[in-house]
Amino acid sequence: MLPDPLRRGPSLRIVGLMSGTSYDGVDVVAAEFTADGDTLRLRPLGHRELAYPDDLRAEIGALLPPAATTIEAVCRLDNRLGEVFAEAAAAGVELAGGAADAVVSPGQTVFHWVEAGRVRGTLQLGAPARVAARVGVPVLHDLRSADVAAGGQGAPLVPAFDALLLDPAAGPRAALNLGGIANLTVVAPGAPVLGYDVGPANALLDAAARRFLDRPCDVDGARAAAGRVHEALLARLLAEPYYAAPPPKSTGKELFHGGYLDAALAALGEPVAADDVLATLTELTARTVADACDRHRVTEVVAAGGGVRNPTLRARLAALGEGRWRLRTTDELGVPAQAKEAYAFALLGWLSWHGLPGAVPSVTGASRAAVLGSWTPAGPSAAAPRPPAPRRLVVDA
Repeated sequence: MLPDPLRRGPSLRIVGLMSGTSYDGVDVVAAEFTADGDTLRLRPLGHRELAYPDDLRAEIGALLPPAATTIEAVCRLDNRLGEVFAEAAAAGVELAGGAADAVVSPGQTVFHWVEAGRVRGTLQLGAPARVAARVGVPVLHDLRSADVAAGGQGAPLVPAFDALLLDPAAGPRAALNLGGIANLTVVAPGAPVLGYDVGPANALLDAAARRFLDRPCDVDGARAAAGRVHEALLARLLAEPYYAAPPPKSTGKELFHGGYLDAALAALGEPVAADDVLATLTELTARTVADACDRHRVTEVVAAGGGVRNPTLRARLAALGEGRWRLRTTDELGVPAQAKEAYAFALLGWLSWHGLPGAVPSVTGASRAAVLGSWTPAGPSAAAPRPPAPRRLVVDA
């Protein structure tokens, strides 16, 4: 269930940050929210993309599973990411016209602890105190832990945004995000909101590009378009048990990482050309997403995320859905496809600011709808009365 109808209230300007499983940079947005009865109005104020420098990408990659790490490395990366997010938040305040009420900084996920299908914990880095110190407004962070504590997956969280944005009256519709991981939200008349991580979108594609092309990605899917699907490799990849597991479920690079791809290739016992690997991984993403859309009998799929920039992947998805569902992007709904998740996190900030839950239990499997995140203040509230500075302490018996 989503929050109860909202009473009319003043506008809030919120900066939303997002760094996904592709860890290529930070998406920054500024949004103005105004409650109007049971309608929440969102006015996009702009977005920017701040790319991570190569050495920071390498530092993140070196810490991610299955790599071993140290507490020192975690501490150093936490603070370095905090500085990057602080810079991004400052850019967001500029987009907001020089003043914002809050920043939502969900951090960079470095581990999502899944054991026997249940999420036991999750860890995002990004030193929120550094963000608050830079911009001078409260910062909402650690958005997943409250849902995990309530028995949920802690992901995906974007379905709260999707469920408010998509109108299911015309029939079942899906919102698709193609980031490092592909996740799907399904809304349908008279049914609970459904959402889960489908599988890899760009995670394995980017791993293959780094291994075979020495590049962070296959730009425009050009090399994949030049290759052919290797059926034996595809069959081995599709045998992954995660795809058959029922929702609620979530995953990330703790499963779909470069070593996972290396193991699949080694098990084949024969070499596969780089372009054919990329073509096969593109087909893997398209096939698993299309299968999920068909399973839920959706009539329309509204896509967002970095994967929509890949014309090879988009064309294959459109072909697989032809005659059953139409593929479009969130740009047609007024939300830039590259910034949708950042706008979604800004919305979660608005909900938490008002003490409203942002996680959807029918999506995450939690026992209750949790108010998300922890607030790091930027300093004392200007509205609160300030007592004189104490000069001594007395203990009353």
